[in-house]
Amino acid sequence: MAHPKRKISRTRRDKRRTHVKATPKSYVICQTTGEPHLPHRAFWHEGKLYYKGKVVMEKEVLA
Repeated sequence: MAHPKRKISRTRRDKRRTHVKATPKSYVICQTTGEPHLPHRAFWHEGKLYYKGKVVMEKEVLA
């Protein structure tokens, strides 16, 4: 098993981790509905599934 011979200081450890960061997700606005959603993804709005500004599917209403 790998085992360090010397303790790595906090500064050295943190310098290595500077490149690992979370990035905010980018959203786009739908031209048809005006809803923000993830790009290249289908999304639900008012019981309809939209993709590329077109209705792909409608939600069934159970009676």
